[in-house]
Amino acid sequence: GDTLKEGININLGLLELGNVISALATGRKDSQFITYRNSKLTRILQDSLGGNSNTYMIACISPAESNY
Repeated sequence: GDTLKEGININLGLLELGNVISALATGRKDSQFITYRNSKLTRILQDSLGGNSNTYMIACISPAESNY
């Protein structure tokens, strides 16, 4: 019972994340309302998804030829 409810909530959160990314990808932010509040996941990631944050990438590389 609890595992099923948890799985359903995870799937709903991922569905809403997909809907938000899809709405942002269309590029028409003024004519379409972005529904960040429909899921806890999208509410937490609102700043990152909306472009109001900086993104950093850290890469661990070595000088080996296989990593070239």
